[in-house]
Amino acid sequence: MKKVYFFVVLTAFLFGTMEVALKLAGSEMDSFQLTFLRFMIGGLLLLPFAVVEMRKNQVKLTLKDFAYLLYVGILGIPLSMLFFQLGVMNSNASTASVLISINPLFTMIFAHFMTDEKLKKNNVIVLLIGLLGIIFMIKPWNLQAGNTVIGVILMLLAAVFFGLYTVAGKISVQKMGIMAQTSISFILGSLILLVIMLFMGRPVVAGIADNWMVVAYISIFVTGLGYFSYFTAIRFSDATTGSIAFFLKPAIAPVMAVIFLGESILWNTYIGIALILIASYLNIRGKRKEARLNDQPD
Repeated sequence: MKKVYFFVVLTAFLFGTMEVALKLAGSEMDSFQLTFLRFMIGGLLLLPFAVVEMRKNQVKLTLKDFAYLLYVGILGIPLSMLFFQLGVMNSNASTASVLISINPLFTMIFAHFMTDEKLKKNNVIVLLIGLLGIIFMIKPWNLQAGNTVIGVILMLLAAVFFGLYTVAGKISVQKMGIMAQTSISFILGSLILLVIMLFMGRPVVAGIADNWMVVAYISIFVTGLGYFSYFTAIRFSDATTGSIAFFLKPAIAPVMAVIFLGESILWNTYIGIALILIASYLNIRGKRKEARLNDQPD
């Protein structure tokens, strides 16, 4: 069990530094370019583990499977993660980190309509608490310096599409395996983003040499190692235990933003973080309870 929590904490730390690293890199490089680089490199780093997983499970992907992975990849990279990067650049890193962490709330809503996971009383309570946390975090009646309306909208869109990406992935992950699905969808989604970048005339490799350290960190460590440790935690336990990393992330990221970016954490930020942590905890506890009930013999 110690091994599990090591990977959970490692995931939380790496994901908790994400917004700060992306904001630093984004000040020197194009947002489209950074999103493409980190998910293409991250997807390629995960690919060997994906191949091993598919061979172990004797999985052979069909053209239809690749088409579905392309759909999942588009939801994840050119939509969710591009909105995420643009949102980071138009808001405080601490605000961005907390807002993206609410994606499980949207996952519950999409799952209600797209799968047999229907909303229950506990889910509704979690949604309401999470919504209240968002309101305090954004403080729409008086936006904190560094936050913008467009930044908040972009971050909420990122969370919405990541929730949809998660549900779409759940539909096919049983056949493909979580590592294979993530790696291939990252690569395919990044290729679509590359086509968009070339069409728009945006830079692809310009500036990498001057910013190679931060590019390497967000690609190899945050995306590659971050997702690998997340999936390893799931493999040694379950998805609910692995999701604790997203429970810890909102507590880590604002501290990093204060240390490295000099951001201020105001009273509304503390309340927003607390409410979203409570919502995350109730969500995890509810999933654990459901898992225990499902494991009980009839």
